[in-house]
Parts: sequence; C-alpha cells; structure tokens
Amino acid sequence: MKLTPRLLKWILNIYGPYLGAGIRVDRISADWREVQVSMKLRWYNRNAVGSHFGGSLYSMVDPHLMLMLMNILGKGYIVWDKSAAIDFVRPGRGRVMATFSITDDDLQAIRENTENGEKYLPKFTVRIEDEKGELIATIKKILYIRRKAKKS
Repeated sequence: MKLTPRLLKWILNIYGPYLGAGIRVDRISADWREVQVSMKLRWYNRNAVGSHFGGSLYSMVDPHLMLMLMNILGKGYIVWDKSAAIDFVRPGRGRVMATFSITDDDLQAIRENTENGEKYLPKFTVRIEDEKGELIATIKKILYIRRKAKKS
C-alpha cells in the first residue's frame, strides 16, 4: 500500500502520542510540500501554570519535516532528524498552529549538496502561533540528508 498524504494524515491523527497531546494534523498537501498542524488547550496538555505543556508544543512539530522530505525525495535518500531547539516566546493558551513548507529552493539545495553522496544538514525554522497570529514558540530543526549509495 502506497502512503498518501491523506493516509498519513489519518494515521497521525489516531497515533497515540498525538491523541494524548491533543495534536491534530489539519492538512497535508497532495505534493507533500505543506503540512498544517494544530493543538487546542485541554486539561490533559496543560502545564502547572495553565498554558500548553512545552513537550506537547515540540511534539506537534517533531516528525513533519522529515516525513515530508522522505516522501518528496523518495527511496534514494536517507532523511533523519539531527537536532532541534525550541525557544518559548510566550505562553500558549487556546488553539496553537504550525505550518511547514518545503520550497523549490530547499529541494534544489538538498539535491545540489547531496549529489556526490555527501551528507547535508539543512536548517529549518518553524513558528508556532496562536489564533491571533502571535508567536508562541520558534523551533529550529537540523535534518541529516544523504543520497543512498547506488548498488552496483
């Protein structure tokens, strides 16, 4: 069975850690280049001071860039998360959202930097915002990408 954006969205929305954190994948574009996720503030994802638990904020961002690039680049590439850092800007209350985008420039840089089998460590920044568009947190992610060796 081929993994489609619609199927992955369904899988992620019933995935235990996402259900437990109240995270919802709202949209995955047909070309895998854009993903939108959201999370409402609930009693089970609220911290001691009544705002979104930081771990849940990071969880809503964690797998998406890697999954997007795995599907865009195909089986000829290795794609892994390498590192991440989160900067909490203000308390998240209510519904928070994040949008991930992979551009033509991103793909060109990946292909150019991996064409001879070298690893490439692209950096991405993701913003988590509330319904008013105010910044809640910024996540900086570094991915590890390399072309697989061609079998002789």
